[in-house]
Order: sequence, then structure tokens, then C-alpha cells
Amino acid sequence: MADKKIIAVAGATGAQGGALVRAILEDPEGGFAARALTRNPDSESAKALAAQGVEVVAADIGDLESMERAYAGAYGAYCVTFFWQDMSADNEMHQAETMAEAAKRAGLHHVIWSTLDDTRKWIPLDDDRMPTLQDKYKVPHFDAKGASDHFFTDRGVPTTFLNTSFYWDNFIHFGSGPKRGEDGKLRFVLPMGEKRLPGIAVEDIGRVAYGIFKRGDEYIGKTVGIAGGMLSGAEMAAAMSKALGEEVVHLSPSFDEYRGYGFPAADELGNMFQMKHDFEEEYHAQRDIELARELNPKLQSFDNWLAKHASEIPIE
Repeated sequence: MADKKIIAVAGATGAQGGALVRAILEDPEGGFAARALTRNPDSESAKALAAQGVEVVAADIGDLESMERAYAGAYGAYCVTFFWQDMSADNEMHQAETMAEAAKRAGLHHVIWSTLDDTRKWIPLDDDRMPTLQDKYKVPHFDAKGASDHFFTDRGVPTTFLNTSFYWDNFIHFGSGPKRGEDGKLRFVLPMGEKRLPGIAVEDIGRVAYGIFKRGDEYIGKTVGIAGGMLSGAEMAAAMSKALGEEVVHLSPSFDEYRGYGFPAADELGNMFQMKHDFEEEYHAQRDIELARELNPKLQSFDNWLAKHASEIPIE
């Protein structure tokens, strides 16, 4: 590892961070090594990384001293926050600022910050088309990330801002996949009418991030928006029908109806889908499939992803 550039990866046992660690491991001659940051180095997933030769370090992205230690001697870092742990946008901003400050103190050469659009630039807080949440956000898990970009720029941290898209893996892990109705038919709920939803495989986010690091300074100071495909709910339902071997019907409730479903974060996700619907053109303009493919030649389409993972989608 002494002759390799160390990338300190937040959330290395999670989705995006884990994908980046795997991308680095897939390329042993690439000149990079992963340092996996995790709150629990004794977890089974952390032990599995260690067994593959990955350096595993205990770190808390909300604790400055912890992150300074984790970044010591590293070339770069992948910074991602964990909104869904407590669904607090304020805590997420604290995590982002902590990582930015630690990166500056450690003198890192290249940081990738996994961010999203601050939706308030399109939907101000006094806009009553959708409710304001947590007192000062429209889509908290978007707004907190976008509002945190300046933590990195204000400190002069050499940063690439990575704008990701909806994870297709949410159909497996987040309960977003088709559900079987009382009549036995599968229904896929996506409240976006005929508008298209940019999406991507989590694995490809990690591979794109690795591609950015391999480009050296080329993308420092730039925003890279990525997607693997942009499909309507009907198109996704048709693809899932083919992959699952039975019809999947797309349902598109109103945004208010979706916000009223009552599951945790229903209002948050209802606002998110409304933003992506109402500002489809602006949102799509921030995401480039061809650039994602250039940085990651293995980029998967939705059909590619389904061919590998359809059997993992839980059907209730």
C-alpha cells in the first residue's frame, strides 16, 4: 500500500462507499488503495473488507478528531452523509462540514463530495406547491447536501461534486419495488405521471467515483452529474414485467395522496418526486449518461441491472 494513493472512503460498508471500495479492489494495478471508514470495524461487513486486504479504520463522520485521524496520510477521500439514519437534515449538514474541515486540515489532494441539488433554488420555502419540512427544507435529504457544498469550497478543499440519481437498488433494499395487490397483480407506485426518473445502479456510482479519481485533477472544482438511464414509471414497469415474468402495472397517485401514505418519510419522498416531476428538464440537465459511461465503461442500463438483480426484489 505504501506506493499507492490512499482513498479514505466514508460509509465503506454502505451503498456508495462500499461500491467505491469494490471498484478500487477490482483494479489492483490502478495505483489506489481503499481505507474503509466505518463506525463499527467489528461488523461482519467490515471484517469482510479486512479479509480482502482493505485497511479498516473506526471513524465517525460527525466527529472532527475522529475524521482527522482517519484522513491522516491519505491522498483523497470520498465523502457521503447518512441522512436516513435519523432523517435530520441539520445533522447531515454537520457531517458534511466535519468532513470538509477534516479534509482541509489533513491537506487532502482530491475529495469527492456526494451531493444533490438544493431544491429550494426551484421551490422557495414560501412556495405552497409542496409543504415545507423540518422548518426550512422542501426535500431535506437533497437540500442539506446542496447547502453543504460551500463547506468544501469555502475551505479551498480540492473537490469534485458528484450529483447522483435514484438508486435502482432501492427496489431491493428500500421497499420501493412492486407490491402484490389483493387481486394478485403486481403494482409499481411512482407518482411522476409520464415524466422520466433518472436512475442508476449503486455499483456504478462507485465505479464513476473511481474513474474520477483516476483522472487526477481533471474534475477538481467541477460538478459531475450521473445517471444510468432516464425512464418513466410505465417504462420501468414494462422492464420489470419482462424481468419478473409477470405483468407489473404502474400506478401514479397524486403527490398529496403519496405524501399521505403514512410510511416514514412519505412527505419527504412525495416532495422529492414532485420536484423531479415539476422540474424534469432542469433536473435532467444536471445528469449526463454519456459522461457516466465515459468515466465508467461498465455502466449498466436498467435492463442490464434487472437481468442481474430482478430475483432479489422482494415481492410482498
